[in-house]
Amino acid sequence: MGIRKGVAVTVAAGAVATGVAIPAPAGADAGGLVRGVVAITNAVRARAGCGPVTANARLNHAAWAHSRDMAMQGYFSHGATGVRVRAAGYRWAAYGENIAWGQRSAGEVMDDWMSSPGHRANILDCRFRNVGVAVVYNGRGVPFWTQDFATPR
Repeated sequence: MGIRKGVAVTVAAGAVATGVAIPAPAGADAGGLVRGVVAITNAVRARAGCGPVTANARLNHAAWAHSRDMAMQGYFSHGATGVRVRAAGYRWAAYGENIAWGQRSAGEVMDDWMSSPGHRANILDCRFRNVGVAVVYNGRGVPFWTQDFATPR
């Protein structure tokens, strides 16, 4: 499920024109943003009575690959999440995915996800044990976020 779908077409068109993904803009700490999303996710889950999710390298890779692909190819959609997560080497029993674009902070993207029933349901799904989070910037400096949740087999 995407945030701001009506505006996504405009940003996606700009991303195609540049055709590159760039490192985080000056002053942005992608690692810090990712850690912030995981911390906020776990705080929200704790308040709802769910256990924490643990960052998983394979899910991080799946999330990064998807954010990078969206940023470079200029689109905004989920695609084959389960296939992508499995291709990253994670054998899942259950999975969920949140994507977003344009948010400049962990708090902003989490606020948007928590304001959307489908995204909120993924975050508060107590079955999930692991998470992978990524933010990749397109050639115009617009962030594309992916949050992949899963439970191993």
